[in-house]
Formats: sequence, C-alpha cells, structure tokens
Amino acid sequence: MERRKRPPGDQVPRRRRASDWAIQLKEKQKARFTYGVLEHQFRKYFDSARETTGVTGDTLLQLLERRLDNVVYRLSFVDSRRQGRQLVNHGHFAVNGKRLDIPSYLVKPNDSIEWVSKNGETPDFVGALTEGLPKRPVPQWLQLDAEQLSGVVLSMPNIEDIDTGIDARLIVEFYSR
Repeated sequence: MERRKRPPGDQVPRRRRASDWAIQLKEKQKARFTYGVLEHQFRKYFDSARETTGVTGDTLLQLLERRLDNVVYRLSFVDSRRQGRQLVNHGHFAVNGKRLDIPSYLVKPNDSIEWVSKNGETPDFVGALTEGLPKRPVPQWLQLDAEQLSGVVLSMPNIEDIDTGIDARLIVEFYSR
C-alpha cells in the first residue's frame, strides 16, 4: 500500500491572486459586518458621504461611527455592536433625555446618551453589563461618566480615532466602478 501526499482525482492548480474587485468587495463586506448594516443602508451611507465635502471614505466611516448602536458600544455600555443594536431597539437608551429605539440614529456633538431608568432605577441587567467601566478605551470624541452611566458626544469622530482596520479607499473604489 502506497501513501500519497495528494488526494485522488485531478490536481487543482495553485490558487490565484484575488482580483482587485474581490479585494474591494471583501473590504466593503468587512465594513458592513463590523457595523451590522444591510447592503441598502450601507449604499445610502456611501451616497450621503459622497455628496458631502471632504474625503468620501473618511466621511463614510465617520457616519458609521456616529450610529447610536456603535456609540453605545464605544462607551462600553454593551459588549458588542449587536448587543448595542438590540438594547437600543428595545428602548433602553435615551439621547438628550428622550428615549430612542432607532439604532441607526446619528448622534451629534453635545448629545448626551444615558440608560433609561424606570421609577428612578435602572434595570438589574444594567449593573452586570456596566460592571468595571470602561471595558475598552473610550475614543477622544466621546466622554464617559461611569458613576452616572452616561456619555457625551464631544465632537465629530476623527479618522485617527476609528481603529476598525477598514481601508475606506477600497470601498470608494468598489462603488466607483
């Protein structure tokens, strides 16, 4: 009996280098999945970023960073963006004192984000979620008040503060075809 290194059948030629389109698509998908955005929503964000002045890719990432579900994640109130989306959807957060249940809400400078309290008390699970705040570094464009369980948007996010590892240039090239 002879042991061979290859499986039986025709041999597959070596893998080829991924095309430019494939690399651009992968980067776009990485951005979509990172922020939990559907294709149609992502296209709308890209179109609005293209219409504003400035670098389109940087503006796109700034728009995605300003989403309420992402801001809640950045403030370390939740463990993931998906969890942030669910808790915002369930109405557990207020922006400027008004209860919001729209995860795609774009925060503005000087907006304050806090947990909604019923009868002056926050729900029991909030204590478990916010234990040991901050769990991760809070970006410079946000300010966290760990005692009050609230945060303030100080300014628009800088592109240097966004550390997702997404190359926005490839996304712009993908949509520019």
